[in-house]
Amino acid sequence: MPHLSVPGAELAYETAGRVSAPALLLIPAGIATLRMWDLQVDALAEDHFVARYDPRGFGGTRHDEAVPFANRSDALALLDHLGVERATVVGASRGGTIALDLALDAPDRVAGVVTVCSSPSGFPDIPLPDEEQRRFDEIDAIDPASDPRRVVQLETRLWAVGPLRAESDLDPEFVRRAHELNAPNVVHAADDGTMLPLEPPAYGRLRDIRSPVLVMVGEYDVSAALA
Repeated sequence: MPHLSVPGAELAYETAGRVSAPALLLIPAGIATLRMWDLQVDALAEDHFVARYDPRGFGGTRHDEAVPFANRSDALALLDHLGVERATVVGASRGGTIALDLALDAPDRVAGVVTVCSSPSGFPDIPLPDEEQRRFDEIDAIDPASDPRRVVQLETRLWAVGPLRAESDLDPEFVRRAHELNAPNVVHAADDGTMLPLEPPAYGRLRDIRSPVLVMVGEYDVSAALA
C-alpha cells in the first residue's frame, strides 16, 4: 500500500479508476479503515477516479503524536499529491465530519459532499438516553493503553450496532465484518495527538457550503448523529 509523507505522518492510501475521470475521496468511519469501502470501489471506479485513505490514528497510517495536525489538511494534501483539482468527498461518521470541514476550508476543491451518520465539527453536547450514556461511560472507564482490544470491541458495538440493538439482532456476517474493520485500529487505541480544529467550526456554518450535499442518517444511530 502506498504512503504519502505529510508533516508528522505517513498517510496510507489507495486509488482506483482512471485519473481523468471525476474524482471521489472516501474517508472512513472512526471504527474502520479504508477497507470499509472495499465492496463499493470497483463499481465506483467504473466511471470515477477513486481515492481513499486512513486518517491519522487509524489503519495503516503512521503518525508522530507530538506533531499537531488538521485532518482536513491531510485530505487536501492527498488530493494535491494525486493531482486532483476537485473531488466529491464521501465520509462515514467521523469521515463525514472531516468532509464537511474540508468543504468549508477549501470550497474550490470540493465538488460535492456525502455524509453518512456524521455530526458537524463543533456540534454541542446533548443529554443522552440512559443506555447510551452507560455505554459511553463503559468505554471511557477503560484505559486504552492497558486494554485496547476491549475499547475497540465496545466502540464497534456502540457505533456499528447502535445503543438500541444487540449484535444478535443483526446479520452475523455484518457484525463479523464490523469487528474486522475496526480490529486494525487496536494498535492506535492509545494514540494521542493534537488536532487543530476548524475555526469557527462547521456547526452554524453549514449554509456556507455551496456544493451539492447528500446527508444520510441511520435510524438506529447514536443521539448526536440523529440530532
